[in-house]
Amino acid sequence: MIDIYICKKDEFKRIFSSEELSVDDECYDKFSRYAEILTERNKVMNLTAITDPQGINEKQFLDSVLIFKYCDIPENSSVIDVGTGAGFPGLAMKIYRPDIKLTLLDSLQKRVCFLEDAVNFIPIEAECIHMRAEDGGRNPKLREKFDVVTARAVAALPVLAEYCLPFVTVGGQFIAMKGPNEDILPAENAIKQLGGKIDRTVKYSLPCGDDRTIIIIKKLTATPTKFPRSSAQISKKSL
Repeated sequence: MIDIYICKKDEFKRIFSSEELSVDDECYDKFSRYAEILTERNKVMNLTAITDPQGINEKQFLDSVLIFKYCDIPENSSVIDVGTGAGFPGLAMKIYRPDIKLTLLDSLQKRVCFLEDAVNFIPIEAECIHMRAEDGGRNPKLREKFDVVTARAVAALPVLAEYCLPFVTVGGQFIAMKGPNEDILPAENAIKQLGGKIDRTVKYSLPCGDDRTIIIIKKLTATPTKFPRSSAQISKKSL
């Protein structure tokens, strides 16, 4: 029954192995359960525009897990996925790498409820938090507490950096997953003000032909306490 939600096991493993990523049976089964609850809940709430098995396989799961191919994420790293939505990339990362300590943060309560149900259904361990990113970045329990911060969002990089870099511990990294046309030059000054530096960018293509960019930002110094600003200030004028 659950095979209808993503590709058959052999095809799923073949696509991942073509990207030098190994998937065992337990991992596949958890991805299948994730696809099942995602697809079924999407019928009653807006979680994703991608609902076909091939699309979920490549544009959601594979794209999320490719972060491990292109980025060095040490074992047992603490990871927070900011503005996680339906759980991408964080939840897929946790399925593939159970060793990471995952926190999922989103501003919409109904999405957080879905994430809590998904975590129990798959099942995996993750903390799900209902909070706006700018509030989380100022929260002492979350501020500069994470080795890795991820975000797969449409916001421009200067905006995304202000939301995300305050979560990163000094020495950690912020990994932004973007489309193919992201202009990183306007973000360099903002990132510097926030205590970071662009380490490198990686451009790649999914098997379906869609182009992607990963931007890896290292946290060099503590983020000044005045950041992040309020969402209204950020929207009015980016750094």
